[in-house]
Amino acid sequence: MNVLFVASVAVVAADPPQSRKLFIDALGLPLEGEGDGYYSSGSIPGSKHFGVWPLAEAAEACFGTPEWPAGRMIPQASIEFEVADAEAVAAAGDELQREGYELLHPARTEPWGQTVARLLTEDGLIVGVSYAPAFHDEESA
Repeated sequence: MNVLFVASVAVVAADPPQSRKLFIDALGLPLEGEGDGYYSSGSIPGSKHFGVWPLAEAAEACFGTPEWPAGRMIPQASIEFEVADAEAVAAAGDELQREGYELLHPARTEPWGQTVARLLTEDGLIVGVSYAPAFHDEESA
C-alpha cells in the first residue's frame, strides 16, 4: 500500500450542533454546511479536508442505516489516507483483510466520486483508505 497523504480528518459527533459551537464559534474554523448535517472545510492550512461528521451520517456511510450498531465501538473520529487511484483502494482493502482487519465495507464509490474502504479500530477510530479525484485534480492544476 502506498499512502500519498492524509486526505481527511473528521470528528464524529453524536451532537453536531454542540460540536459546531466548539469548532466554528470558539475556534473560528471556516466550516460550511447546512442544518444538522456534515460541516467541513478544505480551507484550513495544513489540512486537505476537516469535518464534523454526524454519527448518524457515519452510520449511514458505513452500514446503510442512521443507527450505529449496538455492540460496536462508537467512533470518535475518522481519518482517511489517500492512495493513487480507485484500484489502489480495492487493493488496500484486500491487503488489510489479509492482515486480519475487518472492513466496515469494501472499496466502493460514493455519490460524490470518492472511492473508499473503511475499518473501525478498537479505539473507536474510523480509518479509511480513499481516492478522491478532486484532490488529484488539484495537484495537476
